Amino acid sequence: AYKLSLNILLEAILMSQFLDASLPLIIDGEPRFGYFDDSLALINSQDFEYQTPFGQPRSEMQKWLGLKEFQYFGGMSDTLIFGCAIAHLRYVAAAFVYVYDIKQRKLWSRSWRSPLGLGFNLANNPRQGQSHFKIPMVVDIRLEYQNEPRQKILFIKCKGLEINAVMDEQDLQVMSLCTQTGYNGWTYTSKSAGQALKGTVKLGKTQLDLETIKAYGSLDFSTGYMRHETWWNWACSAGEIQQGARKGQRVGLNLSTGVNETSFSENCFWLNGQCYPLHHTQFEFDRKDTLKPWAITANNGALRLHFEPMGMHREKVKAIYLNTHFRQMFGEFKGSIVLNGEEICLDGLKGFVEDQYITW
Repeated sequence: AYKLSLNILLEAILMSQFLDASLPLIIDGEPRFGYFDDSLALINSQDFEYQTPFGQPRSEMQKWLGLKEFQYFGGMSDTLIFGCAIAHLRYVAAAFVYVYDIKQRKLWSRSWRSPLGLGFNLANNPRQGQSHFKIPMVVDIRLEYQNEPRQKILFIKCKGLEINAVMDEQDLQVMSLCTQTGYNGWTYTSKSAGQALKGTVKLGKTQLDLETIKAYGSLDFSTGYMRHETWWNWACSAGEIQQGARKGQRVGLNLSTGVNETSFSENCFWLNGQCYPLHHTQFEFDRKDTLKPWAITANNGALRLHFEPMGMHREKVKAIYLNTHFRQMFGEFKGSIVLNGEEICLDGLKGFVEDQYITW
């Protein structure tokens, strides 16, 4: 009875730390900082009182330019790995898609840009809506967010590639977080990983069924008033445990440093849909050659990962208002994580690591 009461107390304390996701993000002009009990249904960025560090209101143009938004859908398996990102950076909207065939060691990759986001639309929350990037006769990308039933759908059609991928989130606890960014900004992110994918990928004349190849997905929805000059490292993985007592169980991993670390961390681990928070992480890699192995650890010693890149998607822009050096590597993880005293082997899981620098 004592143990039961203690467990109930601990659970109550944990639940009290979550903010109500049914309320708007911005209340009385200010964002709510912390973890939410679900993805937000109302991200009312227009109600944010965007000010200078001296308390003076910024203009509507500055407010429009200051808001940055990006969304990412990734898929990974022992057969192929794919990634798709769409972003509105105000001066320009951008999208990229790549597919890597692990067996044949072949990479298919494309990038597109639209000045000022013409013909581009982003869903304003990760619960319900559609993001759409389209250049007629060139590319059509749609990322749909459905609340009932809870799922994410990625549709891509362009020359040489068609993707129709569905990730069911009905039995997943999402990571939903808002942190202070810089002196007067904020970043909201909702992430999920470790759910099986359904659908197809058609690359050239080859079509693969995502359920048959046991593909797993990840989703990143991020928006906010981020630092003018910023950087981050990120790692993500999803799949089935390949050895040990938990073999066959589904897992997901989200690790980051550089953005959401002000009082709260977005680092987390999913086991069979349950989300567990992780400590701050450190990324060790060669900036001059990011295709060399990476090491990722947690500062409490509970996480030790080795990442071996198979390839890379890269974006580099040098412009007056936008400078970015973006490198996303895809490959295989080895290592383990300690969860509630249990060591779980993560050898063989596929996924991504990322090195990003940007001024916007």
